[in-house]
Amino acid sequence: MNDDRSAEPMIDQRINRDNILEQVRVFAPATVANMICGFDVLGFAVDAPGDEVTMTKVDRPGVRINSIEGDDGRLPLDPDQNTVSACAMKVLEDLGLADEFGIEIELVKHMPIGSGLGSSSASTVAGVYAINALLGNPLSKEELLPYCIEGEKIACGHGHADNVAPALMGGITLIRSYDPLDIIALPVPEGMYAGIVFPHVDVPTRDARQLIKERIALKDAVVQWGNVAGLIAGLYRNDFSLIGRSMQDVIIEPVRAILIPQFAEMKEIAMANGALSFGISGSGPSVVAITQSEEVAQTITNEIKKHLDKQEIESNTYVSSVNVEGPRILN
Repeated sequence: MNDDRSAEPMIDQRINRDNILEQVRVFAPATVANMICGFDVLGFAVDAPGDEVTMTKVDRPGVRINSIEGDDGRLPLDPDQNTVSACAMKVLEDLGLADEFGIEIELVKHMPIGSGLGSSSASTVAGVYAINALLGNPLSKEELLPYCIEGEKIACGHGHADNVAPALMGGITLIRSYDPLDIIALPVPEGMYAGIVFPHVDVPTRDARQLIKERIALKDAVVQWGNVAGLIAGLYRNDFSLIGRSMQDVIIEPVRAILIPQFAEMKEIAMANGALSFGISGSGPSVVAITQSEEVAQTITNEIKKHLDKQEIESNTYVSSVNVEGPRILN
């Protein structure tokens, strides 16, 4: 991000006030972070669900949230505490436009909060992408990413990019490094699908992170390193067999699965119905089956939902290919 001294040249070079829009509406997708074996470094975007942000340019300076739908009143309307407004204000400040006009925001959540599908990151990315589009796209996606990471810090206390990077960039992303920030786009095999089930149980992200051990056995680390490397090799080789046998988590899943009712049973159903792999999406409770066809993914989600219904656990299901586009303008 830019301090005040670097903002002025950026305005001269990039801001064309004739290109500033009056209003823009943006959709940003949900994401599957970790990709089972790549804790905090891998993630991919899906087609649905996701969040929508509408931004409107107004004369009075400042950023205000007019409405939030679909959050059951859980998200703050205070512009300093909400990720969408706080990040939009930061972009305006860094580009030297905060005193020229204001922004009014409407946020529509189409995805559940605390689902393990990147709810906060979808809103953040939609907001950052929207303010950039409203201003005539002066910043590249790479330049927008640090704002999205800051939004994650506001939302959950940790500035991780495994959700916001794929939500913003689309496709499958690898976070090789945070200092310096180094995000790598990975190949998306044709025909790769995700069957996602969100059981209606509460697994707060902070609680899920606290279960993770600070120290792990070297033998487990070696297994995990091999799986992450194997997964990336499988993506480049379009080798679904290698992808499936590599997406195994011996470090995080064993402890986080304890918080998810019926996890072992759901995994058994998925693998019996043709999943290449199965695991936790993000910090859970959503789970994901990776498949080689849409039909198999649909069968798995249907069967898991039937099982959860018998256990009197409500759930949402989603079937999606990997979303390579990322956020998109709706109007």
